[in-house]
Amino acid sequence: MPARSKKSSDPWRRSTQKDVGQFDAEFLLGLYRDMLRTRALDTRLEALYKQGKLVAGCYSSRGQEGCSVGSTAALRDDDVIGPMIRNLGSMLRHGLPMTSVLSNYLGRVTGPTKGRDGSSHFGSLEHNVIGPVSMLGSLIPVCAGAALSFQLRGEDRVALTWIGDGGSNVGDFHEGLNFAGVLKLPFVLILENNKWAYSTPIEYQTAAKNFVCRAEGYGIRGDQVDGNDVLAMFQCTRDAVERARAGEGPTLIEADTMRMRGHAIHDDAKYVPQEQVKSWGKRDPIQKFEAQLEKEGLLDGGTDGDVSKSIAAEIKAEVDRCTEEAMAMPLPTGDAETELGDVYA
Repeated sequence: MPARSKKSSDPWRRSTQKDVGQFDAEFLLGLYRDMLRTRALDTRLEALYKQGKLVAGCYSSRGQEGCSVGSTAALRDDDVIGPMIRNLGSMLRHGLPMTSVLSNYLGRVTGPTKGRDGSSHFGSLEHNVIGPVSMLGSLIPVCAGAALSFQLRGEDRVALTWIGDGGSNVGDFHEGLNFAGVLKLPFVLILENNKWAYSTPIEYQTAAKNFVCRAEGYGIRGDQVDGNDVLAMFQCTRDAVERARAGEGPTLIEADTMRMRGHAIHDDAKYVPQEQVKSWGKRDPIQKFEAQLEKEGLLDGGTDGDVSKSIAAEIKAEVDRCTEEAMAMPLPTGDAETELGDVYA
């Protein structure tokens, strides 16, 4: 469990990463691979959007791969996640096939929404992934409800979702988190403080010095963590998940990170100071973790003596193959009988 700082009277904890050497190589390389897969797919989606091949908007998770992958790695397959628009890595880590993601963005009938939505608003109950909701904050009470069902049925499962700094200021954030706290639900909320709510900086969003201090108001545990450190993110979330399974209630985790693209690909983000972009660019989660793996000697070997090149080549081949497969899938036919399938009211 993260230790409370002796120099601070704050009721929340600041989680820090422990020694890399305590984890086995397979687990560490798995985190690395999933972050690279996330960025490679993210880059491909951006390219497809600019080529006019996507049927809707495209939201980048660049710079936040460590947050999504690290937190999801702390879960079991039967736990439920509710990803938001920058949590592509959580979907991949939780088992959603890359071809399914591409098919949905391309509007193919083989995508999770069967061509009805061409954005990131999709999930897969088969993989315990609840799709994002356009109304920010709505996934908090939804996932808290899933956690309540686990509690009532005596299931050893946890529900986890994410919210941005901007989305944390809506009513559903308060209602959902208060509900989870009162009932001590097995629920984890990760607040990704990525510094911008579209074009609004955090100093115009809240008068509080941080977001994690809100946890005290709900009577729940609060943690702060470096969202660009995948291992710290994993450890902090793992501790929260273990407490949730033990009946100790929910945790609010504030992950310090940065959105390295605009709100969406169509947004050039000129409102973001270049100094901030350059500063956070030096804290890139993939480069940061790669340096740790190199220090441990885990990237020695492989093609030309470089494991990272081998993994990158495998991932490029996977993205190419999945893109070709998704592009070959059919578009919706448009006939009424097909389009009304799965419509209940």
